[in-house]
Order: sequence, then C-alpha cells, then structure tokens
Amino acid sequence: MIEVIFLVGHNPMDANNWRPTAPGGEPVIDTGDWRIQLQPDSRKRIVDKIIEILKRHLPFSGQEGLQELKKIVVRFEEKIYTAATNQSDYLRKISLKMLTMETRSQNTIPTGNGISADGHSQSEN
Repeated sequence: MIEVIFLVGHNPMDANNWRPTAPGGEPVIDTGDWRIQLQPDSRKRIVDKIIEILKRHLPFSGQEGLQELKKIVVRFEEKIYTAATNQSDYLRKISLKMLTMETRSQNTIPTGNGISADGHSQSEN
C-alpha cells in the first residue's frame, strides 16, 4: 500500500518551501538522505579528531604545515562524506582509514634509526 504524503503550508508552486507531512499533520522525516540527519557540528568534530590523529603520526612544520594538514583532512572527509551510503558507512570508512594509517605508522622504522637523505643509516652517524 502506498501512503500519500501531503505538502502543506506554502504555495505549491514554490518547491523550495514544501514541507512534507503525514495525514495526521505530523512532519515526515526524509530518510532518503542520511546526511540531513547528521548533527551540524558532527562533521567538524570528526575533522578535528582526524587532525589530532594525523598530528601524532605525520610530520608537519609550524602553522603553515598545520593549515596544509587541515586542508588535506577536509578534502578527505568530504570525499568520504560524499561517497558514503549511510552514516554507519561514513564512520566505518573513516575509522578504517585511520586504523590503517595508525597501523602503518607503527610498523615503520622509528625516527633515528631510519635512512638519511644521503643514504646512510642515521644510527651510524
């Protein structure tokens, strides 16, 4: 059975102001796009958390480096946000990327025992 949704409250020719309501007058939540259910500050908190994680694992220099890191994180988050099919998918993809990055950084050669630009082991110097 198909339930009819009534649009009330505004000029029917003005599509930007239509408000869907159920037959009892209660507003209908559009569950077709999960993004509208995300709290406005949620994405900012997620971006801030990603930045904190990356600051622990990636080298950056000064305020300019931090600003570049923020730009990269914002682009990354936007890409995941756009591609995700729902909020759970969005959070899962971000978490997986962060876990992968943290795992890789833990498995790299520690600073001080790596290879310098001239090809010598830093522990030899």
